[in-house]
Amino acid sequence: MVAPRGSHLVIDVKELRDRPGTQQHLTRTVGVPAEFSTVLVGFRQGEDLELDLRLESVHEGVLMTGTASAQVAGQCGRCLDELGYPLTVDVMQLFTFPERAAQASGEAEDEDERLIGDDLTIDLEPVLRDLMVSALPFQPVCREECPGLCSQCGFRMEDDPEHFHEQIDPRWAALANLRNGLDEPED
Repeated sequence: MVAPRGSHLVIDVKELRDRPGTQQHLTRTVGVPAEFSTVLVGFRQGEDLELDLRLESVHEGVLMTGTASAQVAGQCGRCLDELGYPLTVDVMQLFTFPERAAQASGEAEDEDERLIGDDLTIDLEPVLRDLMVSALPFQPVCREECPGLCSQCGFRMEDDPEHFHEQIDPRWAALANLRNGLDEPED
């Protein structure tokens, strides 16, 4: 998916071409694009995404290093309470010039290889999405000791830690009925 031309996540790297060692520093705040999330947790679209990146010209293309930061928002996977906290990920990605990629096409392809566009721009959105979404917790919790919800009725266990349901093993249910019959006095 290519970002629209006016996007703040499309970076022009024309000045870095054929100038190994040349660097550009990029510090900007942009809105979080859509779909930077998982089922329970993610980054709200339009919220601030802080970028502090260094783009360095290397023989193969442009090496991007730095950090990306945003506020995580979502629900606890145990109790479904709202949660939020800041998250910063380290960014390190090599973007290859199109002609260098064509030369290397005979070599084994690298799955993580990203290409610089024919117009000498790089789209940061897919890279940032991959890094930031993969840094999200698989099972987000509001706190490590969160007791969650009762699996029987959905009661919030934090409100009453002693909450429980008596469960009779179905194999013993007939004996429980027999016991109830024995406990009743005969007339």
